[in-house]
Amino acid sequence: MEQYEPDRLSPAQVAAMRRSFRNGRAALSRRSLLRASAGGALAVGGLGALSACGIPAAGKGQGGVSAEDHSAKEKTINFSNWTEYMDVDDSGKHHPTLDAFTKSTGISVKYTEDINDNVEFFGKIKPQLAAGQDTGRDLIVVTDWLAARLIRFGWVQKLNASNLPHAYANLSAQFRSPDWDPGRAYSYPWQGISTVVAFNKKALDGIEVKSVSDLLDNPKLKGRVGFLSEMRDSMGMTLLDMGKDPEKFTDDDFDAAIARLQKAVDKGQIRRFTGNDYTSDLTKGDLAACVAWAGDIVQLKADSPDVDFIIPDSGYLTSTDNMLVPNKARHKTNAERLMDYYYEPGPAAQLAAYINYVCPVDGVKDELAKIDKSAADNPLILPDKAMAAKSHAFRSLTQKEETAYEEKFAKLTGA
Repeated sequence: MEQYEPDRLSPAQVAAMRRSFRNGRAALSRRSLLRASAGGALAVGGLGALSACGIPAAGKGQGGVSAEDHSAKEKTINFSNWTEYMDVDDSGKHHPTLDAFTKSTGISVKYTEDINDNVEFFGKIKPQLAAGQDTGRDLIVVTDWLAARLIRFGWVQKLNASNLPHAYANLSAQFRSPDWDPGRAYSYPWQGISTVVAFNKKALDGIEVKSVSDLLDNPKLKGRVGFLSEMRDSMGMTLLDMGKDPEKFTDDDFDAAIARLQKAVDKGQIRRFTGNDYTSDLTKGDLAACVAWAGDIVQLKADSPDVDFIIPDSGYLTSTDNMLVPNKARHKTNAERLMDYYYEPGPAAQLAAYINYVCPVDGVKDELAKIDKSAADNPLILPDKAMAAKSHAFRSLTQKEETAYEEKFAKLTGA
C-alpha cells in the first residue's frame, strides 16, 4: 500500500478542479443536465488549506481497517452518494428501491446526497481517514481515479465475497477487473460513464463523421468541433484514435496525442474545450460534432431529433462511479448487502430507468423493458456485446504522472 502524504496540488491540477466545479463532471446532472456544484470555490480553497496545514500521514496503509461490525445489532446503513443519482418517486420524497430494500431486510438506509465533486468530498473525509477514524459513513460512491487512491492508501475495506453473490455473478465483463482494483476486491461499480462522439445531423448537412480523426481533420468542420475539458476523456479518445490503448500508454504516446490536438487547435479546427455546457451548442448546431458524455446524449436525443452519436471503430472511453466501504465503518455487512441488492436485476433496472447512465449489471434487459422499452434498447444504457468490446478505461496514474499530464493538457486548452 502506498504511504499517504498530504496532497500538494499543482496550478494545473487546481485549474482542472475549477473547470470541473464549473461545468465538468462536477456539473453533470445525474437526471437533468443542470447539477449544481455548490461550494465549489470553497472546496478548492479548503483542499489547499488541508494540504498546507499538514494532516498527519497515516503511515503504511493496512489494506482496510474495520471497527467492530455492528450490523447484526444495528439494522442501519449510512450511505453517501452524488446528487440526483438515485430513483425518486413522483412526490420527490421517497426512493422506491431503497424503501424496497428496507422492507425486505429490515435495514434502514440513511441516504445522504453530500457528494458534489470527487475532490470536494475527498477533502471532507481525508482528515478522518488519515487519522484512522470513522467517517460516519458505511458506503460511499466515488469516481474510479479517487477509488484507486483510497485503495492505494489502505483507507477502504476489503469486501466479503460471501455477502455479494449477485454482484459477483452479474457484474458486466467490461467492469470486472480495472487495473486499480483487480477482481473487484474493494469496490463495485454504481454506474458507468461513457465518452462517445456526438453530432447534430442538421448541422452536419451530409458530412460524414465516423471517428475522432474526422473531428480533427475534416476542413468542412473547421471551427465547429468540440472536445471536453476533462483530460482523461479527451486524451483517452485521442489515444484510441491513434491506435494507442488508454490502459497501457506511455509518456511518449501522451505527448503525441497532445501534439495531435495542438495541431487542430492551431488551425482553428476545435471551437473550444468544454464541460457539459457543450450540450447547448450541440443542440443549437453551433457545434456540428464533439466528444461528449453518453449520459447527456441520452437526454438530448429525447428532446432533439437532430442529436445522435457514434461509437468510433477505434473504441470509446468508459469510467465508473464506484461503491466502497470506508475504514472503521460500523455496518460493513449491511453495506455489502445493499451493494449486492443493486446487482439484482429488478432494482438495477429500476435505477437504470431513472438515471439513464451505463448499467453495470448483466441480465437486466427484460426487467428494464417492463419499465421503459426505449431504455432497454438503448446501447448507451445497456451496451450490447459489440459495444462493450469497444470499451476502454483510462489507466490509473501516479501523482507525478497526473501532475505532468494535467499541466500539458492545461497548456493545450489555455486553462
